[in-house]
Amino acid sequence: MSKGETNQTHYDKLMEIFTGYNDVYNALYRLKTNDEEKLNAIFKKIKQNLIDSYKIPPDVIINDISELSVYNNRFMKSYLAIAKQIVDEYHLIQVNQITKVFNYLFYKEYNIVLNENGRKFFNDFEDSRYSSDIHEQKTIHRSIMDDDKISLINFTEGEGFDKNQKLKSDLYPYAYKGLSLLELCCYHGSVDCFKFLRTKFQSEITPDCLRYSFLGGNPDIMNECLKVQKPDNECMEYAIISHNIDFVTFLTNEHNIKIDIELCSKYSNLQSFLVYLDQTNDINTCFVYSPNFHISLLLEYFISNGADINAENKYGLTPLHQAAMNNNKETTEILISNGADINAKDKYGLTPLNIASINNNKEIVEILNSNKTK
Repeated sequence: MSKGETNQTHYDKLMEIFTGYNDVYNALYRLKTNDEEKLNAIFKKIKQNLIDSYKIPPDVIINDISELSVYNNRFMKSYLAIAKQIVDEYHLIQVNQITKVFNYLFYKEYNIVLNENGRKFFNDFEDSRYSSDIHEQKTIHRSIMDDDKISLINFTEGEGFDKNQKLKSDLYPYAYKGLSLLELCCYHGSVDCFKFLRTKFQSEITPDCLRYSFLGGNPDIMNECLKVQKPDNECMEYAIISHNIDFVTFLTNEHNIKIDIELCSKYSNLQSFLVYLDQTNDINTCFVYSPNFHISLLLEYFISNGADINAENKYGLTPLHQAAMNNNKETTEILISNGADINAKDKYGLTPLNIASINNNKEIVEILNSNKTK
């Protein structure tokens, strides 16, 4: 799709301004190292490009890391190490929003509980033998994670091997139904194991195989899956999570699947978000989701370009609702100072104050209440 001159200006301007933000989140989502020096470099970029430059609260970044880690769990130890550096640097005692399993793994690794409310799940995770290694050595799942075909063959030749076995684990995304061995290959990009299972057992390529292949990122696996399965909106979600812009544009251009900007904001994929803006020039919809990035400059850019301060998404949520949900003080104040309607209701009848209260965001509740009386 050719870019209109005006639209391209939005994209080019914003990508230039927010290169540092984009680079850091790309580095986190596409992490492929356990090297201490490289992890230190990523931490320094987080400090410089997110916390110092955009005043993004450290606990927000830890929550982001906790959520993204299950999409790239091979490097769970690295994610925990980066989170530990943030905790130490900013003397964090409590992180209100953090995934249950990351909270547990952090406790196991460093004997620190970041969220006391999550402690009640620890016994269940202990019983499930969850660890930051993801899989124990000398298990079939470890063989697949390491793409160790020889080891996998040995397991398949053992007595009682079940080719249809499923793995249920909170260390994987959407794994409540269980992952097949082939789906596990797709998630980890384990191409040798994938080819072996297809050849030996004709293992079925499921829709989830294709979806997980966007996380694993192996082109041979993805191409095999595309021969059998048609991409859907969930593939777009995983492409957005992968922070690989080529995957996103492939689905858009070749399969006519729309970029979901709500998911772009959820997974901090600013580049895909701006590609959507570039393609549609839909400033109001982008403005609604912009508070989720925690970048006040992005918000101000949309306001200066004529965005409706009370624009709504399909759920009736305004930018102020989003800011209240995200406990974003600076964004909340900018929106109110520009005339945002404090009493706006979403389709369920909830105001920004209701949402801030539900999420126990006390500072936002204070700001909204103080402006209510003015």
